[in-house]
Amino acid sequence: MSKPIVAIVGRPNVGKSTLFNVLAGSRISIIQDTPGVTRDRIYADVEWLDRSFTMIDTGGIEPDTSDIILSQMREQAQIAIDTADVILFMTDLKQGLVDADAKVADMLRRSHKPVLLAVNKVDSFARDEAAVYEFYNLGIGDPYPISAANRTGIGDLLDEVLKRLPEKDPSEEEDTRPKVAIVGKPNVGKSSIINRLLGEDRLIVSDIAGTTRDAVDTVVKYSGKEYVFIDTAGIRRKNRIKEDLEHYMIVRAVGAVERADVVIIVIDATEGVTEQDAKIAGIAHERGKGIIIAVNKWDAVEKDNHTVKKFTDKIRQTLSFMPYADIIFVSAKSGQRLTRLYQMVDEVIESASRRVGTGVLNEILSEAVALQQPPMDKGKRLKCYYMTQVGIAPPTFILFVNDKKLMHFSYERYIENQIRTAFGFKGTAIRIFTRERAKKEQPEL
Repeated sequence: MSKPIVAIVGRPNVGKSTLFNVLAGSRISIIQDTPGVTRDRIYADVEWLDRSFTMIDTGGIEPDTSDIILSQMREQAQIAIDTADVILFMTDLKQGLVDADAKVADMLRRSHKPVLLAVNKVDSFARDEAAVYEFYNLGIGDPYPISAANRTGIGDLLDEVLKRLPEKDPSEEEDTRPKVAIVGKPNVGKSSIINRLLGEDRLIVSDIAGTTRDAVDTVVKYSGKEYVFIDTAGIRRKNRIKEDLEHYMIVRAVGAVERADVVIIVIDATEGVTEQDAKIAGIAHERGKGIIIAVNKWDAVEKDNHTVKKFTDKIRQTLSFMPYADIIFVSAKSGQRLTRLYQMVDEVIESASRRVGTGVLNEILSEAVALQQPPMDKGKRLKCYYMTQVGIAPPTFILFVNDKKLMHFSYERYIENQIRTAFGFKGTAIRIFTRERAKKEQPEL
C-alpha cells in the first residue's frame, strides 16, 4: 500500500520548513542518502509510532498577491493540498492572527480534507494560552500549540495526524492490475505516450478520477490484460524559475510514485538527461519501485552509429544510483516501440516479486566470497555467515556478518551484482541489510 501524504501549508515565515526539517531528522524518520541524488528536497518519509507517511513542505501562501513568485508558491501549495490526505495548517503566534490566515483557512475548508491547525512559536503555553485560543476564530478546529524550533508539542500534533490518516483500503489490496506511473519533467511527452497507447489499443476500459491524488488513472487493456496508467501531466512551464518548477514536479511525482508498482521515467531526447530527471528518478528509487527509463522524441534526434551508446552512457552516468533500470528509446509521435512497454512492465513486476530459495542464495554468496575476499580493517576481516530473503517489491535480503562496521559500500555492491548476475532482478532495486551474528550461531561460508 502507498504511504499517506501529509502537506504542511501556511503563510510565509510561520515555521513550515523548520517543522519539516525536524520531522525529517534522524530522531523521527528513517532516511538514507542515495549516492547521486540531490538531497535538497521538499518531501520526506516520516515514521511515528506504528505508522509511516510522506511529508510535503510547501512555499508560503499569499492569497491575494500579484507577485509572480508568491503566486507560483500559492499554486504549488494548492497542488500539495489536492495531493494530501491530511493537511497541517501552520500559523505564527508571534505575528498573531492575520487576515491572510483566514483566507488560507477558507482555501483549506474548500479542500474537504482533514486539517490540523498548528500554532507555532509557542514557547510557554501557560503564558501564551490566551493568544493560542484566539486562533479558534479561524473556524478550522482546535489549535495545537507547538514550537518547531524547540521541538515541543510536536508529539501531540503527530498523534492527531495519525488519527486522521486514511485506513488501509481493502479494495486497493485486491486490485492486482499493474499500476504504472508516468513521471518526468514538463513537456517531455508523458500524456502523449498514454494518448498514443490509447489510440493504438482502442480498448479503453474506463477513465477513473484519482481519489485523493492529483492525477488521472487510465485503464488500458492490451493483449487481454489490464494496466492502470497514472498520469502526472498538467504541469506547464509558463514563466517559472527552475527551483519553483522542481517543487511542482516533485509534489506531483511523490503522489504518483507512491501508488505505482512500476515507474516509467520519461526523458526528452532533444534535451538529454538532466539533474531534474535525477531528482524524479531518485523518488522512485528510494521507494524501491520498479523502474523503466523511456527516452521520448527519439524520432527528432539526428542519429549515427554511436548515438544510442552515447545517450545510454550519459543516462547511466547521471542516474548512476540505478544501473538496474532498463532504457528504451521511443516516440509518442510515431508510436515507435511504445507497445514494448507492456512487456517491460510485466518483466519488471516479475523481477520485483521474485523470491530466491535460501539454499541457492547462500551458494551464490559462498561463491562470491571465494572469488573476492571480504574487506579487512585494522587486522579484522569481515566474515559473511548467512543470507536470506525477507521481502519482495523490492527484493530485500538480510546478510549476517561478524561485524557490520567492516561492511564497505563497495563490497555490498559487489554482492548485489553477484545476486543480479545469478537471478536477474531486472528493473528493480535490491535492498541488503547487514546484521551481526556471533560466529558460533552460524557456520561461516
